[in-house]
Amino acid sequence: MTVTVRFRFRGPTTSGNGGYVAGLLAGRLGDGPATVTLRTPPPLETPLTVRSSSSDALELVDGSTLVAVVAAAPDDLAAVPPVPVEDVAEISARYPGFTAHPFPECFVCGPDRSPGDGLGLFPGRVGDGRTACLWSVGPDVAGAPEFVWAALDCPGGWSAPIEGRPMLLGRITAAVSALPEPGESCLVMGALVGTEGRKTWTDSTLYGAGGRVLGRARSTWIAIT
Repeated sequence: MTVTVRFRFRGPTTSGNGGYVAGLLAGRLGDGPATVTLRTPPPLETPLTVRSSSSDALELVDGSTLVAVVAAAPDDLAAVPPVPVEDVAEISARYPGFTAHPFPECFVCGPDRSPGDGLGLFPGRVGDGRTACLWSVGPDVAGAPEFVWAALDCPGGWSAPIEGRPMLLGRITAAVSALPEPGESCLVMGALVGTEGRKTWTDSTLYGAGGRVLGRARSTWIAIT
């Protein structure tokens, strides 16, 4: 089995968005919570092989290079408490990535993407360690869980000062309980859990219309500078 990460789904300019690639691989494992560990930046426009590494894990490889590993995980992820939806526009307007973004073409949160090309998530900081933004779900991304994984990625990362200390996703554990509908307006929350050395831990939650929880995640980020 092979998968190819298209250029559209980049995070940094030359590699795939971590959350999207994690969701793409997790989908090959099946339903249920999963942990994906990214070993190297996922290459773009390159056929990558998905292979079994054990009875309950899969590997994503580029020739002899291990790109990522996925395994089933327990469903013990906490939900980040939401802010009132009416407050999100003002919060999102303070998105630090508008003025200082290490990866401005990121599929999820890049301000340099054309409207409709990326997800258009712009997580502003609430002031208590959380971030918040809205996701207007386009019809081309509504039916696939890898886009829920993608939406759970960057809003967590921006709860840390990523604009001054660029980070890449190293590991993400996510549980997707439902998929958003086309045109649905969703609330995405992120929260800073802690930082130690080059590692930062964050939580994130995707809420659908009416406040139903669509997905939850815990991520580990690695500072690259």
